[in-house]
Amino acid sequence: METDFLKRCFGNCLSQALAEVVKVRPSDPVEYLAHWLYHYRKTTKAKEEESQEMIQLKEEHDNSLKETKMTEMLKQEECQIQQQYAKCHKPLVSLASSTKKTAFIQENTKPLEKDALKQESLPVIKRWMILMTLLSKLQTEKMAS
Repeated sequence: METDFLKRCFGNCLSQALAEVVKVRPSDPVEYLAHWLYHYRKTTKAKEEESQEMIQLKEEHDNSLKETKMTEMLKQEECQIQQQYAKCHKPLVSLASSTKKTAFIQENTKPLEKDALKQESLPVIKRWMILMTLLSKLQTEKMAS
């Protein structure tokens, strides 16, 4: 019964401590054993804390890498959207035969562009859908004029 308690609470620690007492044969084995156990606990606790800190650092590093990749992907997507936007708007402006039509097109697209810029904080799919809606509205206006 007591041996089960000692095994459960002290486990390998007590057998190592007693082996050390037998090996060193100090003048006061009880005090030596107490100091050894205290030092063992202190060392074990420091190792546990170090291990937890390393796990936390690894998680933070992984999260940082994920965030960097996501930022890079968003920058690339933004560049692609800007290129597509530029491609879609060049023909509209050059097709307008008069300055009045050009001014009309530019005035009508400014509110749409502002709306699109306000939506930058939305997820990528929503921004893409808004952009496609804007482009279809512009094409409809182009056909109407």
